Amino acid sequence: MFARFRRSSRPRQQGDVRHHNIFEAAAAYVTACAEDDPDALDEAAGWVSPEALSFGVRELACRAVVALAREQDRSPREVAEELMGLPAS
Repeated sequence: MFARFRRSSRPRQQGDVRHHNIFEAAAAYVTACAEDDPDALDEAAGWVSPEALSFGVRELACRAVVALAREQDRSPREVAEELMGLPAS
């Protein structure tokens, strides 16, 4: 474990490749979309496969809706419909 920490904390050298996981990619992708940053959007989209990115974005959306629903003491359905501008069901 210490060796992994040492590798992750050492300065990057030219030629080092940073591997991103699907959740890092999803967070960066959604943030870039929210900030209307096409360069960051393209970069994040290249970190993982399209399928992995889709899964990560879906997981992020679910977690965000659940967190908002808990914070607002509402159902996830109500929060999701409001975020999407849908009429309440």
